[in-house]
Amino acid sequence: MGDTNGQVVAGGNGEGNRLDQLNYPTNVLIDKETDSLIICGTGRVVRWSRRSGTTQGEILIDNIDCYGLAMDDQRYLYISDTDKHEVRRYQIGDKNGTIVAGGNGKGAGLNQLNFPTYIFVDQQQTVYVSDNNNHRVMKWNKGAKEGIVVAGGQGEGKALTQLSNPQGLFVDTLGTIYVADSDNDRVMRWPKGAKKGTVIVGGNGYGEGANQFDVLQGLSFDRHGNLYVADYGNHRVQRFSLKTTDQRDSPFCAQQ
Repeated sequence: MGDTNGQVVAGGNGEGNRLDQLNYPTNVLIDKETDSLIICGTGRVVRWSRRSGTTQGEILIDNIDCYGLAMDDQRYLYISDTDKHEVRRYQIGDKNGTIVAGGNGKGAGLNQLNFPTYIFVDQQQTVYVSDNNNHRVMKWNKGAKEGIVVAGGQGEGKALTQLSNPQGLFVDTLGTIYVADSDNDRVMRWPKGAKKGTVIVGGNGYGEGANQFDVLQGLSFDRHGNLYVADYGNHRVQRFSLKTTDQRDSPFCAQQ
């Protein structure tokens, strides 16, 4: 906190497929057990140690059009594949994985996805997926053969029942869904079971104002309820304070 300059911790050697390079990284998470970064990029997933002096990563999974990345409490990796329209779960070291969402070709059926991007996995190994080109968020319970529409799914649009190319995704301990409604330049909150969402930030058209966005990507919360949003088209990250009524019982705490 307070730094005005960042530090390169992975890549930084131009675009490419060498072990000291990254190729359009889209998602990253910290594996605390091995003190390393797991990075999702074009064609592969790599692990990069956080120890100082590390100059290259190691390939965990290759030949995959990965976009979204998550890890559960048992250290299973979940990766969305935008080419195969599926989400797979992997044990570290396993290169094949198991389909946990989609996998039935591109489509809008409840057992299908269409360009899945960001994913979120809760403590019950329930998988939530931003089903980008279907303009909806899907929930797949552990072992389910079909998903459940939990946000959007009413076609592309700006109504409170609709989404437009959803991206970043977060689900709190109450089951409330927060989603970056990318092309509507707003972040929406969908309480568990709700048929429509509410706009919590943005929704003022695209632009450079402090209450505006220009295409959204990832979002994240800290344990104090601060929301961080990757404001893609404005080349910035914005922070918003969304205080809960009782910080001691914040629904964000258990997910951090």
